[in-house]
Amino acid sequence: MSAARDYGVDDDYEWVRPPQGGWTADDLDELPNLPPHTELIDGSLVFVSPQTSFHMRTIRMLDNALLDQAPDEFDVYREFTVTLGRHNRPEPDVLVARAGADTGPKDTRLLPEDVVLAVEVVSEDSEERDRETKPRKYAKAGISNYWRIEQNDGLPVVYVYELDPATTTYVPTGIFHDKLELTVPFPVEIDLTAINRRR
Repeated sequence: MSAARDYGVDDDYEWVRPPQGGWTADDLDELPNLPPHTELIDGSLVFVSPQTSFHMRTIRMLDNALLDQAPDEFDVYREFTVTLGRHNRPEPDVLVARAGADTGPKDTRLLPEDVVLAVEVVSEDSEERDRETKPRKYAKAGISNYWRIEQNDGLPVVYVYELDPATTTYVPTGIFHDKLELTVPFPVEIDLTAINRRR
């Protein structure tokens, strides 16, 4: 019997009716038939809309560029969840974590202390979450860097934030068009106009 069955819902979609107090981070691994890329925000399940080509190409570009440029002590994850607390388990579009955070092939999530960068590509249905809710939660959990990516005339614009540990809030450190060039969390240079290139 799965943990979901304990909530007294008998059909194949236990997640339709949340338990009192909301779902927990552990429930995401137990609930059957959840749609792909389901996130948990404040105890509520969040389902994603169909992905746009801009969203897909931006994630692919970032994933490839970060994999090429990240030092060996880091690894790059794509659409992988992070447990921020009992009732929050978002799934950044791309994230960078310490290489030692990977404890095996059956891992389904990371912990915030292992994550050094969370990236969200904003979609129409995720604007409020990506601009307000998620960065606030990432910062409170201690994730040191956050990039928010918006679309402008078909090209990505990257808004870069760094954690102020005294206030556990993000401070904006730059807005990048055409080319992203940073030294934190490691030296990286990305041609943002290359979004439509396959390699």
